[in-house]
Amino acid sequence: MIKIILLIIIAIGVTAIFDARRIAEKYFSTQDINKQVLLLKAVGFLVSVVSAIILSFLL
Repeated sequence: MIKIILLIIIAIGVTAIFDARRIAEKYFSTQDINKQVLLLKAVGFLVSVVSAIILSFLL
């Protein structure tokens, strides 16, 4: 069960990386969009990597 949850978290992180520009334009103000896109990509990357490391230890 925990493996499925980790896979879903990895998928959410990867989606945040690839759709960061659309997410930032939809939910945040347009004043400083580039910083928000960079932040979303960094958070998505960290979430994906941490989840993948935990998943690899569980297998």
